[in-house]
Amino acid sequence: SLMNPPGKSNFMVVILAFIGMVCWGITPLFVKLGLKDIDPHIGLAIRTATTTIILTGWMMADGSFARLNTVPASALIFLIIEAFIATFVGDLAYFAAVKNGSVSLVAIILSCSPLVTMLLSMLFLHETVTGTKVLGSLLIIGGIVLTLQ
Repeated sequence: SLMNPPGKSNFMVVILAFIGMVCWGITPLFVKLGLKDIDPHIGLAIRTATTTIILTGWMMADGSFARLNTVPASALIFLIIEAFIATFVGDLAYFAAVKNGSVSLVAIILSCSPLVTMLLSMLFLHETVTGTKVLGSLLIIGGIVLTLQ
């Protein structure tokens, strides 16, 4: 399947990451317009319900819905924690920030999330940090500082 390509080629990973990047670059505009006359938590509920309906249909169509009961408890716990932190806390804060502020400013600040991920993956997943990653991180921070001026 597209979401789990055979051989996990780096090319497909990069293509999927670029698709995500473009989508995440476009959607703040829709969020800003959609939240014009509603509260952020209502907008988040609409977005989450839409995603749930689409994914449920997809999983029913490809037969993976029946495999939900095979998800290990540890995976379920981690994914529930991720859902709470990312979708509830993070997205609600994001929606409120976009509704009340500049979309471009919010997007720039949110672009720091890979720095958090890199630091935590070093600490908890024991991933190695290369000089290139550190340099890239410093460039991100420098770019953010410049845009906040």
